[in-house]
Amino acid sequence: MADMMKAVVKTKPGPGLEMAEVPIPSIGPDEVLVKVRACSICGTDLHIYNYDDWAASRVHPPFVAGHEICGDVVERGSAVTTPEIGDYVSLESHVICNTCNYCRTGLGHICKNTKLIGVDRDGGFAEYIAIAAQNAWPNPPDLPLEIAVLQENFGNAVHTAFAVDLRAKKILITGCGPVGLMTIAVARAIGARAIYATDISPYRIAFAKRMGADLALHAIDDPVMELVHEATDGEGVDVLLEVSGAPAAIDQGFSLLKPGGDAALLGVTPGSFDFDWNHHIVFKAANLHGVSGRNLWKTWYQARGLIRSGAVDLSPMVTHRFKLEEFDLAFKTMASGESGKVMMTP
Repeated sequence: MADMMKAVVKTKPGPGLEMAEVPIPSIGPDEVLVKVRACSICGTDLHIYNYDDWAASRVHPPFVAGHEICGDVVERGSAVTTPEIGDYVSLESHVICNTCNYCRTGLGHICKNTKLIGVDRDGGFAEYIAIAAQNAWPNPPDLPLEIAVLQENFGNAVHTAFAVDLRAKKILITGCGPVGLMTIAVARAIGARAIYATDISPYRIAFAKRMGADLALHAIDDPVMELVHEATDGEGVDVLLEVSGAPAAIDQGFSLLKPGGDAALLGVTPGSFDFDWNHHIVFKAANLHGVSGRNLWKTWYQARGLIRSGAVDLSPMVTHRFKLEEFDLAFKTMASGESGKVMMTP
């Protein structure tokens, strides 16, 4: 094995990423080395690429970018018993400590010592990545790359949809980016009565209908309040699944949530914003559920069940494919709003 590899690196503060030659990572006793087959771009990666205020306050270059990864185990540490050399795996991006009070009480997804690949430590926009063995989730050998590479991101959709009971409920999903689109498919699979969705991209509004939305609306151009109230006999929705992080969408979503309704909140806002706390939450007696990452490892088992049973079909989600060297074009495509998921291969 060569000592160096190609990788997409955040070399310094400021916009952009660079292709660089970096050492192939060494592994510890509890880690595996994965040869990357495919990686995909997430909203977090766009923040890092653009180096917005969040990225400037959060990341510390240099590091290899990327956290949605699948590949093959090619080396494992002395303490590793699973996965096996040669196993085809997808990676959980949150590397947790297993010893803090959160990890020890079934709340590993909010471990206070979490290290996120591609953010806090080197990621997988590269030929190889080193990661804790427990983070390497074995796949069936015939699972398409386009599905394997999505499983980490799909887990956000699964965690959000399973945060509250959606069965026979009227659901509003605000935000039809990739996670929102996959959330539509999960809500349909687990028995939602009706699914309404909003976005500001005509491409993704059309995509939402393809993924199973009963009504997909433009959040600004369409009379959303009127149309959703008409569809729900004036009641509003039972459940709000907020995955946009857009303050206007959050306000609209809570305005449409019926009294006593549930809200599962995954979207990350760009900062503080005005919000009608009294009418949206307190007087409405709304039930709120914050959603962070994936519920380790319950969400991975739920996602596996949905995929392998055929209850959810993720095959439409990867719409664009690029070589890793074409990362700039891949990022521009993802940022355009005219794509589903964008996949890159070393």
